[in-house]
Amino acid sequence: SDFDTFFSPMSPHPEELPGFYYDPEKNRYFRILPGHNNHNPLTKDSIQHKAMECKRLRLLEEEEKQNQKTTRAGLNSSVLLQKRQLGLLSSTSYCRLVHELKVNCMQRRKIEIHSPDSSVAGTNNFKIIVADVACERIFTVNDVEHGGCKYGIINLSGLGKESLTVEMYDNLYFTNRKVNSVCWASLTHPDSHLCLMGIAETPGCASLLPASLFSSTNPGDRPGMLCSFKISTAWSCAWCLNPQADNCFSTGLTRRVLVTNVVTGHRQTFGTSSDVLAQQFATQTPVLYNGCRSGEIFSIDVRQRNRKGQSWKAFRLFHGSAVTSIHLMEAEHYLMAADMSGKIKLWDLRTAKCVKQYKGHHNEYALLPLHVNEEEGLLIAVGQDCYTRIWSLQDAHLLRTIPSPHPSSKDAIPSVVFSSRLGGSRGVPGLLMAVKQDLYHFSYN
Repeated sequence: SDFDTFFSPMSPHPEELPGFYYDPEKNRYFRILPGHNNHNPLTKDSIQHKAMECKRLRLLEEEEKQNQKTTRAGLNSSVLLQKRQLGLLSSTSYCRLVHELKVNCMQRRKIEIHSPDSSVAGTNNFKIIVADVACERIFTVNDVEHGGCKYGIINLSGLGKESLTVEMYDNLYFTNRKVNSVCWASLTHPDSHLCLMGIAETPGCASLLPASLFSSTNPGDRPGMLCSFKISTAWSCAWCLNPQADNCFSTGLTRRVLVTNVVTGHRQTFGTSSDVLAQQFATQTPVLYNGCRSGEIFSIDVRQRNRKGQSWKAFRLFHGSAVTSIHLMEAEHYLMAADMSGKIKLWDLRTAKCVKQYKGHHNEYALLPLHVNEEEGLLIAVGQDCYTRIWSLQDAHLLRTIPSPHPSSKDAIPSVVFSSRLGGSRGVPGLLMAVKQDLYHFSYN
């Protein structure tokens, strides 16, 4: 009958049937049950997880065989060099395309972590890693088994050696707070402090800590916490480098923004209609950009006094879902933003229009950061599916998709850092990936 033909698993292209799953290995259909069932484990979640794991293992196998190829036809180092010598490529374009070639050839190597301050190095899962401006140090937030988090700083100077080793310094006095957001702060000198937005029981807590708390030098002379105060649940933070709002950091809270001068203690509060999930200060002006759960992106000139209502919003953009990360480009004419529908958009702030979209990112509900490297012409983002994707900033071309070394899960989303100078001015280029208890270096070949 017609139905038998439609249902037959022997047909070359099996039809999708509502409530059924076709298994190509067993060549038959199975009924999908809602939720979990001990007798029939075929649920939508298990089917999706199996398919994702098969894809991840296949991509890992391809990477181990070094089958990575450039995604642009005809792009290779000899062609680039020839075009550069003939004057057909500017130095900027040449460097950008060389980086594009190199990221396609990056190879994964596991880093050995030494921790002189702790006997339990490598036993806690990485949650967040954030590099300082010079990419000499990485601040880490690790989950601990009994709840809460452990903080530390990794010195990257060992990356330049043949044996990949790094030193990780912990401070066991600060282990009790979950952390939503971290940023480096330049108070006494560049990247001298760290802003931590934590979740205590209720309410939350904002802390400004000297980076020297996580240092092997002068262990007997450790300065105390510079400031710490209780707040409602904090989602984001940002440090201001503009001299007109010196020594200020911002905290994105539930339905408000709090700007604090850490020297004078002066605070400004700006009420919002939604939770503020992402923040960044401009450097050329004392303006703070904010991304909200409602999808709104707005700016605040922090020189003005608090006003009732929301007339202080100097600039407004809108995404279709919650904005999870924003990045103001160097010239401060463009803003990159990502949201919980997986969209990544580049906005022209002069016209308030989206000028580029970077496709392929996956997100549904997580607070996932963007990593923009303008000098190298690259955009990097880790998706909720645990894949790290690299795009060309110039034309939004997806250059590479890197599978996680560990099976995909909600508690194993990698945290990454990319730089052409990991370890400082004489450092090595590549990508750092922290996932579970491991740290990997994807090095240029």
